[in-house]
Amino acid sequence: MKAVTVPRFGGPEVLRVTAVPDPVPGPGQVRVRVYAAGVQPVDLAIREGLAPAGVELAPGLIPGNEFSGVIDRLGADVDGWAVGDEVLGFRLLGCAAELVAADAARLVRKPAGMPWEHAGALSASGQTAHLALTALKVVEGDTVLVHGAAGGVGTVAVQLARAWGATVVGTASEHNHGYLRELGAIPVGYGEGLAERVRAVAPRGVDAAFDAAGRGALEASVELVADRARIGTVVDYPLARRLGVLGIRGERTAARLAGLVDLWEAGALRLEIADTFPLERVADAHRLVGTGHVRGKVVLTP
Repeated sequence: MKAVTVPRFGGPEVLRVTAVPDPVPGPGQVRVRVYAAGVQPVDLAIREGLAPAGVELAPGLIPGNEFSGVIDRLGADVDGWAVGDEVLGFRLLGCAAELVAADAARLVRKPAGMPWEHAGALSASGQTAHLALTALKVVEGDTVLVHGAAGGVGTVAVQLARAWGATVVGTASEHNHGYLRELGAIPVGYGEGLAERVRAVAPRGVDAAFDAAGRGALEASVELVADRARIGTVVDYPLARRLGVLGIRGERTAARLAGLVDLWEAGALRLEIADTFPLERVADAHRLVGTGHVRGKVVLTP
């Protein structure tokens, strides 16, 4: 099969698309022919050699941590799935490829009407947003500040917080302010004076803040939120430790992903695809994500 590989750690230029052996599903696994695979900021960090907690990286790895596609082979001891089933799912690495072997317990059935690109881009951002809002104890009546609200994680976080009954203030570049209003958020711009701009649109205060952007978001958040246990980031863990706020991590689950799929089917979750790229243009996909100004998600389409 063809797969994206990282022969050495570095910038987008190190990425290669090469022929590698087809994966063979082990016990409890299935093999999926990948139709779409989301590209995350964490994929860029891994390409540079920055390992997630508890993970060892080696040159030659295949990046990518979410996918959608069609099951083409079953491993031993797999029940409830069949060759030809359309699915979406996740694993830590290996998804930026034509084929992926994944645990059957990490799959969800793809609704017939869900575009492949949406299915391949939902797991990482959607589950991250759900984990974060849960960790920050967002409830009805809260005012929540979401930094990076127009990105993949922010897009879902805004909609979940609104569905849970919260008022949402979202930071984004000015050209994305109309988009945030469509999602139900009150938009504010990045940069100097952020705290004052947020106070102007949320005069009764901010109850919780979620950083999916970096770039001064946590410093502004501690000015605005009284309880530092209700400030969290998925971007800047060192600064989170220094400020005494949450560095949010957690395990993805098929149950959480299925809940997000249910919301999509009900018309309660909008997903935005900024652009799609074939595997051969993976470096362009990484460059686009690296700008930090993507609306929604970037997707590879093997």
